[in-house]
Amino acid sequence: RGIGLVITLLLARFLAPADYGLVAMMAVFLAVADSLMDSGFKQALIRLEEAGQVDFNTAFYSNIGLGTVSYALLFFTAPLIAEFYQEPRLNVLIRVSGLSIISHSFEVVQVAILSRELNFKAQLQATIPAGLISGLIALCMAYTKFGVWALIAQIHLSALVKVLFLWWKSHWRPSKEISIHSFKKMYVFGYKMFFSSFLEIVFQNLYVIVIARLFAVSIAGYYFFANKIRDLVTSQVVGSIQNVTYPALASMQGDASRLKAGYRKVVQITTFILFPVMLILAALAEPLFSVLFHEKWLPAVPYLQLLCIAGIMHPLHVINLNILKVKGRSDLYLHLEIIKKIMGVIVLVGSIRYGVFGILIGQIIVSVLSYIPNSLFASQLIHYTVREQLSDFLPNLGISTIIALLIASSNHFLSWTAAIKLMSFSAMALILYVLSAYFIQLKSFCLAKQMLLGRKR
Repeated sequence: RGIGLVITLLLARFLAPADYGLVAMMAVFLAVADSLMDSGFKQALIRLEEAGQVDFNTAFYSNIGLGTVSYALLFFTAPLIAEFYQEPRLNVLIRVSGLSIISHSFEVVQVAILSRELNFKAQLQATIPAGLISGLIALCMAYTKFGVWALIAQIHLSALVKVLFLWWKSHWRPSKEISIHSFKKMYVFGYKMFFSSFLEIVFQNLYVIVIARLFAVSIAGYYFFANKIRDLVTSQVVGSIQNVTYPALASMQGDASRLKAGYRKVVQITTFILFPVMLILAALAEPLFSVLFHEKWLPAVPYLQLLCIAGIMHPLHVINLNILKVKGRSDLYLHLEIIKKIMGVIVLVGSIRYGVFGILIGQIIVSVLSYIPNSLFASQLIHYTVREQLSDFLPNLGISTIIALLIASSNHFLSWTAAIKLMSFSAMALILYVLSAYFIQLKSFCLAKQMLLGRKR
């Protein structure tokens, strides 16, 4: 993730907000096509208590077929997408960038097998060179004035290099045997995950679509870039935790008490780490942008601040939805997504009249409201009650909020340089947070300390 952060920081110095705006416009369509290619087969393979060669073969050939169909749909709809945005360049950009979906189709089974084995070292050994090679080539292209094509090259090369290294690290190879029964078994679970993923992707990118359609391309670029910075912290870190804990907890799906205890630990540790990071990132967004980015990106500061607040609940959403997947309730997962997306669209329609910032505040409202149904389903399935969840994360949120407000106030009143503010306030926030957790003996702090000491032994 550090490689991704460094590459993003450097690319932002050479590329314009409009370049990111073009990528933002087609992001939803690429994500939907990628989701169609996967169609929930990876999740289905991971949660199968017993999976054999025939299951892996069936998923592998299915993903390649679906990937080909997905790319064909993108290719032929590219002119319509370009016409919708009134941006002719999107036609060729979508057709070229969509080829990465074919590469992704060759990695689904390999990732599922490595995840089932909890072999995340091999996955790391694939993602590091993919990030480095694609990032360095993108930087060279951005420096030599290739503009948005630098971002397209990064998308392509990252997917291709990752696939090559995954196949090198994985022992599995496909054979000819496939099974209709195996396909149906995985599809029954997977298609509901696909529709859930489809709704999530469309809704998350709906903000970009609305902003790009109603406002300038540069405004969409500011939003997309701020969201990318936020996601380097939230989605990437939470995604890493989710990728590890999902197969681990799926292996104990038959033991309700162990499953609940495991999820409580995940909630405590994840929120202990993410809450202060998100809120302090919001408090220090202005000095952060002043130090790391060109001044052309300063208008994105308030976007990042509001997106960080909206992202506070993200780890809790992911963890609660993971419970549904582990228990095999993809039907509930889909119903829940439909309910939340209807609610989200209503809030979005009501917030458009207040401009970009009204839309961002609407995201905060949706994030808070979405926690209610997410937590209720988790309570029913593993008896992890809302009250228990609140007791596990509210102390972390309370301490993080107080420290972030203190840092934001100091940042406003002190006239230090941006670099000094960034370094001193970051160090101060870390020290205050750890000391506060230590003196009140926060449950999550004690758990983190116990895990760290156990790791050292």
